[in-house]
Amino acid sequence: MTKTESLLKKYNNKPNYIIQILQDIQEEHNYLPKEVLHEVSRGLHIPLSKVYSIATFYNIFSLKPRGKHLITVCVGTACHVRGAQSIVNEFERRLGIKSKENTPDMEYTLDSVNCLGCCAIGPVVVSDGKFHGGFKTKDVEKLLGEKH
Repeated sequence: MTKTESLLKKYNNKPNYIIQILQDIQEEHNYLPKEVLHEVSRGLHIPLSKVYSIATFYNIFSLKPRGKHLITVCVGTACHVRGAQSIVNEFERRLGIKSKENTPDMEYTLDSVNCLGCCAIGPVVVSDGKFHGGFKTKDVEKLLGEKH
């Protein structure tokens, strides 16, 4: 029995658990591998197009491999006017990558999103699921230093 089959069995092969199943898969692989999505489709007896529809609708899911550490910078209006773009620029400079890219060693993935829904504490950076409000450009070095 494959890991995916075991996971599907955990949820009794019920399609109404697809989001939880995809979350568990992404937690294990750090993204949603194509071959695993095919297994999910077969195991839940739902069209592959529906699996992809769900996987691409929610921003929490990624179809591309991601680094060990995911850094997300909110660049929505409230964060933007408080300097979010300079934070993105500093992460790009220090990591040597652009937003939506991985470092060559797959240690980091940098992402920027239009809103994280916590405008009052902006600019906001999420690092490995932990929210950092009132983030400043000078905080980039400290945050990256904590990861090593």
